[in-house]
Amino acid sequence: MAKILLVEDNEMNRDMLWRRLERRGYTVVVAGDGSQGVETARQEQPDLILMDISLPVMDGWEATRILKADPSTQAIPIMALTAHAMAADREKCLEAGCDEYETKPVDLNRLLLKIQALLASPSV
Repeated sequence: MAKILLVEDNEMNRDMLWRRLERRGYTVVVAGDGSQGVETARQEQPDLILMDISLPVMDGWEATRILKADPSTQAIPIMALTAHAMAADREKCLEAGCDEYETKPVDLNRLLLKIQALLASPSV
């Protein structure tokens, strides 16, 4: 099954998503801030990254830009996870390099459908 990197600083959100994704057969690695997320993505080479946007140390916008500029990680699809739900926020996520966008609180069924779609896409 696919490996997902979950970059989330809120411990409760991180644990809830991690458990639910693992129950569905995904391997999940976690990072608690944007800087850790960049390093973990480079080391683990996940199939997909779920990136919180409001992160300490380095926010999700900057982490996404760095990952999309790095040849070793630029092909990894990134889905933004954010409480920012305005249309302009979605556009900002896509401009930063995110391939998809999901608002919080996360609707698990919708999230799973988006994960499946990104993983099935030959090139994002």
